[in-house]
Amino acid sequence: MSALVADAVGASPSPAPTRMPLSSHLREARTRAFRAVVALLVGVVAGYLLSNQILEIVRAPITALAESRDASLNYDSITGAFDLKLKIALFAGVALSSPVWLYELFAFLAPGLNTREKKYTFGFVAASVPLFVGGCLMGFLVFPHMVELLASFASTEDSTLLQASYYVDFILKIVLATGVAFVLPVFLVMLNLLGVVPAGAIARSWRITVVAIVLFSAIVTPAADVLSMFLIAVPMTVLFLVALLIAWLHDRREHRRAAATLAATEG
Repeated sequence: MSALVADAVGASPSPAPTRMPLSSHLREARTRAFRAVVALLVGVVAGYLLSNQILEIVRAPITALAESRDASLNYDSITGAFDLKLKIALFAGVALSSPVWLYELFAFLAPGLNTREKKYTFGFVAASVPLFVGGCLMGFLVFPHMVELLASFASTEDSTLLQASYYVDFILKIVLATGVAFVLPVFLVMLNLLGVVPAGAIARSWRITVVAIVLFSAIVTPAADVLSMFLIAVPMTVLFLVALLIAWLHDRREHRRAAATLAATEG
């Protein structure tokens, strides 16, 4: 693990990037792209082997609906079931192999970055991956409530026949949207560390941010019991407050450093 970190962050603390000939860049790009593709293929194979289990999780709300009405998951073509398994395998492969291809991408870009940029970028990747995974898992927890609520608008005398590809796309959008939402506080911290957004601006917008979080949670989780909404809103609010605290500590340290530099110059 230490070798991977040293490769990504760089062993030398010098801010001046080492120049490489174009042929070396191309060879390195080919090598790292090959590793990323191999990891992706392994992830796709694993996703295909797990596709039946994933489909069982996805089909669970439909099975629950079938107890009170005629409800089923349908395919609109002969190859529909196979195409759906391939789609699930592809998305699962991208997710499972994300640590590898993110590392390879960062390791390829790292030689062109200075020490400070490497530190910020590595921290951004290290924080974003678990937050994105956690957000996606949260999306998986709440999507059955959405299906239950949206299907409840139809009469129990009606049939709920869902096209499989559309249904899976709908769930994937929910899961990805929740995952991206959990990563947004990391962008705030990144912008603050780069000097683009000060902590004061983040603090002044807290009311708008909280309202936006509640609205997003209500849209993503339109469940009647409101519990699912809080399962999304509370972690996002906590992440926003943590991002604000990190930005405030960073700005405070920078102000102290600037004041010390100014005092040393005047002295």
